[in-house]
Amino acid sequence: MANKEAKKKVANVFNQVADAIETGQFGAKTKVGITTLGSEHGVEEIVKGAEMAHNKHQDLEVKLIGPDVDTELSVIYETDCEETAHDKMEELLQAGKIDACVTNHFNFPIGVSTVGRVVTPGLGREMLLATSTGSSATNRITAMVKNAIYGITAAKALGNENPSVGILNVDGARQVEQALKELKDNGYEINFSETVRADGGCVMRGNDLLQGSADIMVTDTLTGNLLMKVFGAFTTGGSYESLGYGYGPGVGEDYDQIINIISRASGAPVIAGAIRYAADAAQGELTKVAQQEFKAAKDAGLEEIIEDIESSNSAAEEEVSAPPAKTVDEEISGIDILTLDDAKAALWKEGIYAETGMGCTGPVVMVASEDEEEAMEILTDEGFIG
Repeated sequence: MANKEAKKKVANVFNQVADAIETGQFGAKTKVGITTLGSEHGVEEIVKGAEMAHNKHQDLEVKLIGPDVDTELSVIYETDCEETAHDKMEELLQAGKIDACVTNHFNFPIGVSTVGRVVTPGLGREMLLATSTGSSATNRITAMVKNAIYGITAAKALGNENPSVGILNVDGARQVEQALKELKDNGYEINFSETVRADGGCVMRGNDLLQGSADIMVTDTLTGNLLMKVFGAFTTGGSYESLGYGYGPGVGEDYDQIINIISRASGAPVIAGAIRYAADAAQGELTKVAQQEFKAAKDAGLEEIIEDIESSNSAAEEEVSAPPAKTVDEEISGIDILTLDDAKAALWKEGIYAETGMGCTGPVVMVASEDEEEAMEILTDEGFIG
């Protein structure tokens, strides 16, 4: 009897090895969840993209979170509510039942933003856009400096140990360049790219976007978001994103989960790409790399550099104590990212508890439902919203 059991175990091991040789997959598969609600193209389009990724990549296993559908993929949690799907997604990530997840319309906390991954049309090169959703900081220059670190983090998680970094020629680019070069002089490794234009330098132009002159293109989040839509849908007229890997994983210094963003316009090819990107980020230990990069940057004086940026770009603000905390379940949008903290402070002064965040369409102030009407009046009177 013992001999039969031993032979059976040997046979099982042999079959596993044979399957691994045939498929090229050794070891456990990376489990990537995806929420299937919220697409402008319907649940079926998201499921189609999930099936494309599952069938193409032998090293990953795709799990669906959403309504019951006709598919061979596993529905790990069934729900018809987007909010419930997001809650379950985070629960599954924290429990380690999935390694990463793909979703849309998700609010990251301030300090976390996503690094998009596109294929540039000029030469067909991949390029990371740092960043594409979320907000790394409420100060524009600080945010872009952090975006560079987020981009380097994502690139290293993808296996590029010495990525080239370019700074898109948007408002504040020269200040960002100065800050990053100071960081490099202090010992943090940054491999600056060179524009294809004759004047040279690491500040990138439109030509560089098309040609993918840098592995990482640093920009502000709203510009990055716009560029993601252009790169993803320029061949389709705009309503269907057909190219690339989506808006990428949320990256932050202490952010401990891998959530990759797609948009409501993302089509099946982009959804499949986003699942691949999420798996790559998990396999490359993105969250661990982020901690390592921020430690290296801080050792090179990042916090002091940011303090100088913010003290030189804004006057000292009056200290305002927060009212007693309460559950915030309503979003007020239409506030400029540069005045987001001021808007929150204005509500605190009036005794209304508020928090800041980044919604799908931009920055938001979040308040309790019973305070929403009064908060809207205050923010309108103070000129934060029209």
